[in-house]
Amino acid sequence: MSGHFPFSGNTNRVSVFGFYERYHFNPAMQEKYYKWWYDWAKNFVMADADLKAVKGMEFTHYPFGQHSHVDFHLRQGAWTTALIDLGGFIKGTIFPKLSDEQMHKLDEDHHHMLHALEQEAKATPRPPQPELGWFRHT
Repeated sequence: MSGHFPFSGNTNRVSVFGFYERYHFNPAMQEKYYKWWYDWAKNFVMADADLKAVKGMEFTHYPFGQHSHVDFHLRQGAWTTALIDLGGFIKGTIFPKLSDEQMHKLDEDHHHMLHALEQEAKATPRPPQPELGWFRHT
């Protein structure tokens, strides 16, 4: 299966936060990245009768998941934890339903979106992180 997404492998806060750091995404850019995945997943769920019946209600509010609207860490990790919830659903439920062609198309669309966000991130740099431990809870 193709796909080089921050939630494709062994996903945790460190891997997703590291992904955002790699691309220098500030919190607004992180939300844009998350929103792209949210819209993609919502459209897929609403077009699939079985998923719509089971998960459709979970896409009636934004963001998706048990950690929506929660920032556990002093390092602005709300979009990190939200992406873990959404990514886990995508990886475990939607990806198995995709053909190889659909996965390659998704990978290509993701690459183009990520490139556009990367260019935008260069124009709006992330402010420096506070001098705190990585996983100090608030």
